[in-house]
Amino acid sequence: MNLTPILPQTGKILPTLALATLWTVATWQAAIGHIQWWWLPAPLLVGWLTIALTRVDLKHRRLPNALTLPAYPATAAAIALASTQAGWQVAENALLGATILGTCYLTIHAISPQAMGAGDVKLSGTQGAIMGAVGLPAVAVGTALAALLTLLLPMLAPKHVRRQWQSGIPHGPALLVSTYLIALFPSLRF
Repeated sequence: MNLTPILPQTGKILPTLALATLWTVATWQAAIGHIQWWWLPAPLLVGWLTIALTRVDLKHRRLPNALTLPAYPATAAAIALASTQAGWQVAENALLGATILGTCYLTIHAISPQAMGAGDVKLSGTQGAIMGAVGLPAVAVGTALAALLTLLLPMLAPKHVRRQWQSGIPHGPALLVSTYLIALFPSLRF
């Protein structure tokens, strides 16, 4: 599968700068001791997914399988690393978070496919796992924050982008941003 159209390219400086910023902030959090080094792969992964998937979802209203599905083994690896250092409760909570959020999103999609796309459902498993690894209450906090950000998105997006959203507001970017924030500040102990 060709990912060239959705990855940062020469001349696409804004996404590259945004990714560099997200990774720098996460690395800085680890450098000053606000997050453990073994947790760093989680916000780095979510940061990368945030930039790559947000670009696609805002423009095309799609979250491609080429990015959402490979995120599962990458998330599992990040959670496994964290579990070896923080205990296997992290992995258990990640599995519960993925199951809870995935089930909620799948239920919404089954009831009203226009309200929640299939891509959002596929994305919810990895994001629920990251939030769950921080703590099960983080899943509720992250989901509420994602809903709030989705409501605010039309006010933040440029008019030419909003015109493309005739069938609804994309939710993926809000879920990714909320997950990134939770991964970046796990010490808040939601």
